[in-house]
Amino acid sequence: MTLLSPAHAGTRPGSTPGSTTPRLELHVPTALARFRRLRAALPGTAVHYAVKANPHPDLLRALVAAGSSFDVASPAEVLACLEAGARPGDLVYSNPIKLRADIVESAGLGVRLFVVDSPEETRKVAEAAPRSAVLCRLVTSGEGSDWPLSRKYGCSTTEAVDVLTLAESLGLEAAGVSFHVGSQQRDPSAWDAPIEASSRVFAALRAAGSSPWLLDLGGGFPAALEGGAPALDAYGAAIRRALRKRFGSRRPRTLVEPGRSIVADAGRVVTSVVAVVHRGDTRWVYLDAGVFTGLVETLDEAIRYRLETTATGPSGPCVLAGPTCDSADVMYEKQPVQLPLSLAEGDEVVLTSAGAYTTCYSTVGFNGFAPLPTHLVG
Repeated sequence: MTLLSPAHAGTRPGSTPGSTTPRLELHVPTALARFRRLRAALPGTAVHYAVKANPHPDLLRALVAAGSSFDVASPAEVLACLEAGARPGDLVYSNPIKLRADIVESAGLGVRLFVVDSPEETRKVAEAAPRSAVLCRLVTSGEGSDWPLSRKYGCSTTEAVDVLTLAESLGLEAAGVSFHVGSQQRDPSAWDAPIEASSRVFAALRAAGSSPWLLDLGGGFPAALEGGAPALDAYGAAIRRALRKRFGSRRPRTLVEPGRSIVADAGRVVTSVVAVVHRGDTRWVYLDAGVFTGLVETLDEAIRYRLETTATGPSGPCVLAGPTCDSADVMYEKQPVQLPLSLAEGDEVVLTSAGAYTTCYSTVGFNGFAPLPTHLVG
């Protein structure tokens, strides 16, 4: 008996190497078009692509050429951006909690703007990267987003004033405030409350004689996932209104940190059906990609991808699961998906708008399944 390696697990008889599944097909021009649309929706606001969404070198080089700046969260991401042609001044290190050694290394590479959200982290930055600038991250509710980011990071407005005051006393530049309204945010008004909170921090600092100058509006702009979302122009208009209302003529410089909204719609994960199994009245469809092969965001069915398939005919509900032995490797069960009743082993199922948080979330080989590869297309 011959055993196939994981790299050949999705190769069908007669297929070419380019048709091996699972794979991410990435179309860089689509990402560039999304970048330009977002920049047009927020004139005067710097766009810092969130490298963690998809760090493919060709994508980073194309974004540099298009004029993008970057949001980084590790020295490896700093190096990836610099190798793609970005300048250190184009980077904001947005991870509020950092290894001391990572701060030292990133500062040595030229990064001068770091995000903090506590006195402890502020002191660490002052010691590891003296005379650098800091933004203090405010907590948000994350309400309206599919993937909330409301618990791990962020502080209150009062705490932010204290943190930024401490920063100045330690020789750092108190640059301003950051926040994040949650990923795949479907409500353009979600920025209203944190912009209002940010304006109170700015006012308190200015009253004390400080000169904050930068507001990081975070990410959260949506992709074309199941359920739909308003157009990017609606988000831009809502944010501009909130900035005018809360800051008036004293509006600070602004930046955004989009990841999903730039690269998600540029990619699709192509998978093959491993098996279709009937368990009682429930149809289970097993794919050769799952939670551990780049689809982590389907946990708790938070992110719901739109599906396409090579099968045709009437559709019916099914549970969608991945190939590993882990019982957590189930993408959609509470809310089953609709797939053709004719779907069978070897058919392809495509998850669209999947260019973000897939290859970078894929394990290095859990259960012997190879990491999700990227194929650049057209």
